[in-house]
This record gives sequence, structure tokens and C-alpha cells, in this order.
Amino acid sequence: MPEAMKRVEAVRKFRLASKSEPTRRLAATPTRFHVENIPANDYLVIAKVSSEKRAFVPIGYLHASTLASDLLFVMPGATLFHFGVLASTMHNAWVRYTCGRLKSDFRYSKDIVYNHFPWPEAPTDAQRAKIEAAAQGLLDARASFPGSSLADLYDPLTMPPALLEAHKALDAAVDAAYGKKGFKSDAERVAFLFELYQTYTSLLPAAKASAGRGTRFRRG
Repeated sequence: MPEAMKRVEAVRKFRLASKSEPTRRLAATPTRFHVENIPANDYLVIAKVSSEKRAFVPIGYLHASTLASDLLFVMPGATLFHFGVLASTMHNAWVRYTCGRLKSDFRYSKDIVYNHFPWPEAPTDAQRAKIEAAAQGLLDARASFPGSSLADLYDPLTMPPALLEAHKALDAAVDAAYGKKGFKSDAERVAFLFELYQTYTSLLPAAKASAGRGTRFRRG
């Protein structure tokens, strides 16, 4: 395969010419990716950038044989419970309020958005089971449109009614795990989540303030 070998040789030379020592060492294996982020089993992914028009940031499972783009956050070992909460309106309301922007589109962040998102404090086994069942229902609803991409399914103008109903069922299950229902707007959801965040962080020991810096919280 001479054309393939030309590409391999080009990669080797490119890496050898790098100013970075780790990159130069990678010249010894020019047929391998620089960063190999391939989970052993199916894994959940979240799009780093999503259209501001969407009510839900695209999130779903990829097969272990699929190499994820650097435009995705990877979550190995994520269960249906995790998928359900992250795909819910509760989490998406948090995203819309706390995320950054790329132009006007949502820019998901693992540090600001994900790490600070207040999950349900202590969902019961029954509540978890309902979220998992609703999450599977959401995946089934998507699967009933095999010819449509997530971009098609979550376009506000083309979102199938069956998928919207699946999201409503998921929202009801997730809201119940938070012990709340009847939210009228994103603002109500975000206000509730910030109250919950304040409750969670108030239980953490405050780190001693260093010179020139404010007090920060440590993770428990």
C-alpha cells in the first residue's frame, strides 16, 4: 500500500520535526494516534458545541469500536441513570445558564457545567429505575427513526412528536428524583439547582485562603 506508507512516513517526519519532546518520541509509532481515547466498552458522549436552537444538547452512546472526535466529551461506564439525568430538561436548563458560548452556540464544559451540576441527592431505587426505564424509552424513540441523525431529530422544526413525548416522560422521572415537579420555566429550574448547589457546597470544608486569592471549596 504505497500511498498509505507515504502518509505514515509523512506523520513520522512531522512528529520528528516537532519542538515537543513527547511528540518526537511518538515518531517511533507513526501508525498510532497521538491521543488514544478508546474505552473498552460502549460509552456515553456529550457534544462540546451545540446549536443554540436546540432544547437538548446531543448526547448518546457510541460503540467501543468507534473512535470519538475531540469535539466530544467521553464518559466510559455511564449507566442509563447517568444518561437519563444528563439528557433531561433539568440538566439542559443548567447547561444553557452556565455554559460558555462559541459565537452564540452552547459550549459544554466538563469543569464549569458538568462538575458543578447538582445531581439528585439520594434517589431511591424506585426513582432510579423509573429514570432508567424512561432513558431506555428515549433511546428506543430515537431508534425508531434509523434514517435520521441526532441533528435531524433535535432540530426544533423536525423533532418527532414521539421523541418529544419520550423526553417529557424522562423529565417527569428526573424531576421526581429531585423531589420537585411543575417547573414553569428554565429560570425556576436553575434557581432550584443553585439552591441545591449551595446546600451541597455548604457541607464542604472551606480551604484556607492563600495570599491574593479568595477562599475556595475543596471537593469531598
